[in-house]
Amino acid sequence: MDNPKIRYMIIDDEPIAHRIIEDYCAAVPHLALVNHSYNAFEAMEYLANHQVELMFLDINMPKLKGFDFLKTLNSRPQVIVTTAYQEFAIEGYELNVCDYLLKPFSFERFLRAVNKATTQSAPTQPSQVKDNAADIKAARQEYANQRIFIKGDKKHHQINLGDIHFIEACGNYCLVYLKGSKIMTHQKISAFEQSLPTDFFMRVHKSYLIAVDKIDSITATSITIDKSEIPIGQTYKSQVVKLIEGPTE
Repeated sequence: MDNPKIRYMIIDDEPIAHRIIEDYCAAVPHLALVNHSYNAFEAMEYLANHQVELMFLDINMPKLKGFDFLKTLNSRPQVIVTTAYQEFAIEGYELNVCDYLLKPFSFERFLRAVNKATTQSAPTQPSQVKDNAADIKAARQEYANQRIFIKGDKKHHQINLGDIHFIEACGNYCLVYLKGSKIMTHQKISAFEQSLPTDFFMRVHKSYLIAVDKIDSITATSITIDKSEIPIGQTYKSQVVKLIEGPTE
């Protein structure tokens, strides 16, 4: 018995965007187009009487913006945002969209988004979950136990990498924030960025380098670690988005 096709709709005020997405979808056999909506109100009317599994949604539409439309839905299908505006990506992930495609996007990038949307709810084998969790735990433990010396207050402090929460550049020195304490050092933040493992530390602002595993929450403009709000610099937003997205392969 053939698997049922995934019903999708396109919500965009630009007809050319509909044509591009429809052409791309035509090359994916398990997708079936069920609706074209050119504004949020048309989409709301259709969804009131029909069910779809996948939605391609533009952000910048007249009368009701894409994200405002999403907030009106009590339940919704998988959502792939298609837009020319990168600066709203983090807000999109806060609304649990599946992926965020920047126009113009290639077929390869489009296909990755569709694959993510159509497999996101597929169950993972328990053995795979166990193995992945063990690998992650081992890697984190190895990183956390690595020790470095930081010069500050006329002495060298030996600390575990796992104790660093974030680093703040303050003029000619840096503040290294640990749990319940901090160290002032004349080492530059760029030197920390080059020496610390990139799998565990990320530059999110010209003045801030953070430990990824210490993140409590992320908003469109800031990251919270231990009740400290760390701004996200415009230059670094794409890196934060990639962190939220997770691996693409």
